[in-house]
Formats: sequence, C-alpha cells, structure tokens
Amino acid sequence: MAKTAFGYLLFAVFIMVFGQIYEYFSFGVWSAAMVYAMAIPLILGVLPALFLAAAKRQRRMPGRIPLMLWHAGVITLTVGCIVKGVLVIYGTTNRLTYVYLIAGMALTGASAAIFAGALRKA
Repeated sequence: MAKTAFGYLLFAVFIMVFGQIYEYFSFGVWSAAMVYAMAIPLILGVLPALFLAAAKRQRRMPGRIPLMLWHAGVITLTVGCIVKGVLVIYGTTNRLTYVYLIAGMALTGASAAIFAGALRKA
C-alpha cells in the first residue's frame, strides 16, 4: 500500500501542476474547483493508503473489489473537479457536473460499506 500512497501523491502533484498551467493560460480567471482538485487524491488517496499499509500488519486488508471501487471513486471525484474548474474558467456552468459528485460518492461509499461488512465478518 506504500506504493499506492506514492502513486496517489504523484497523481496529486500532476493535478496541481495541470491546474496551475491551465490557470496560467486562462488570463487571470481561476476556479476553486481547479485549485483544490489536488486535495482529493491527497485526502482520499494518500491517507487511506497509509492507513491500509499500517493495517496490513494486522492482516485486515480489504479485497480487490473494495480497493478498485475506492480508486474509481477518487478518480471520478478528481475528474469532476477538473471538469467543473474548466467550465468555470471558460465562463459557463452545467448541471451535469453533479453526476461526477454523485458517482464518486456512490463508488467510495460502496467501497467503504463492503470493507466494513468484511471487517464485521472477520
């Protein structure tokens, strides 16, 4: 899981650099969603991966399905923030950006529920 935490850290740095470059060429227009998009992989990626690395010693690891659902949820939330940021910088809005939020929350929630259910059985 330490490799996963490092991967999420690199992903967060890439998102931060992408956001800064995109805003540099947007002629002074910025979006909070674009600025803080890098916080999602940091908070929902690095921290849980480090927690699971510590839990690996206790042999309480989630299965493959909860992990993949969690990764998909984190990526969905991050992409949703970037899309919303791009639209705000462009000067428009769209209601369909909430689909990213709903899907990301559903994926991470399903992952947490499956993992919690597996912990109760053990």
